[in-house]
Amino acid sequence: MPGLSDGVGPRETSVAGSELPWIEDTDKVAPKDARALSKIFFDKLQTLEEGTREYQYARNTLIEMNLTLVQFAARRFRNRGSGDMEEIIQVGTIGLIKAIDRFDLTREVEFASFAVPYITGEIKRFFRDTTWAVHVPRRLQELRVELVRAKENLFARLDRDPTVKELADYLDLTEEEVTEGIVASNGYVAGSLEAPTDGGESAVMPTRTLSDVMGGADPAMETVEDLHTLAPLLEGLEERERRLIELRFGQEMTQAQIGAELGVSQMHVSRLLTGTLLKLRTGMLA
Repeated sequence: MPGLSDGVGPRETSVAGSELPWIEDTDKVAPKDARALSKIFFDKLQTLEEGTREYQYARNTLIEMNLTLVQFAARRFRNRGSGDMEEIIQVGTIGLIKAIDRFDLTREVEFASFAVPYITGEIKRFFRDTTWAVHVPRRLQELRVELVRAKENLFARLDRDPTVKELADYLDLTEEEVTEGIVASNGYVAGSLEAPTDGGESAVMPTRTLSDVMGGADPAMETVEDLHTLAPLLEGLEERERRLIELRFGQEMTQAQIGAELGVSQMHVSRLLTGTLLKLRTGMLA
């Protein structure tokens, strides 16, 4: 085909009836050519019978030509710390296949714009389902899998949830090891603070989330800590300075009233207060 890269060769008789170009090496198809060819293949895919050799050729070629979209999306997740890039690309390819099977040319959107959300969604789902919310040692991650299988097998046999001792006997482990594995399993999925805590919403009792019932920081605690820090600083003041603080903040007297009480001017009271408070503030910060 004129204007296309060397990856597009002459038509082969096996697909000549479908009037599709034969692409010998999809890796050599440039992204610009891939977009143009994808439109041709999608258009023809609508008319081919599913399951035929021509249909499989068109579908597989679309997958191979658009793998660059998977590689592009996978780069965003290369530093997640879970799963190697090859595994991420495999998962992303599943999203690409779903996008190809669901793409409709009548929507008049570029296939890349349609496919990338499918690819990233599949990769995110992979991380959500396989990544631990809290880091635990690999041996405990593997033990979690063994515990899940053991619980299923014992439940089928006992018709009830097995005890720790029964799990330990079944896995040939100590009860302490089983308990450690059960505790570690709690780190596999983090609970959402928006998860409802009751049965449902009603006009009388609306649904409450976990964040609604969790305790929060008490602002009064900070005041208590400040007062404990302040107490020895107050003891270290001179008697007149302590008297000044008591009159101003204990008895809530004005500077004029304090001046009359101590027999000094209001200006002098202001200077004394400023110096005393600076001394206390410096001590608090230290």
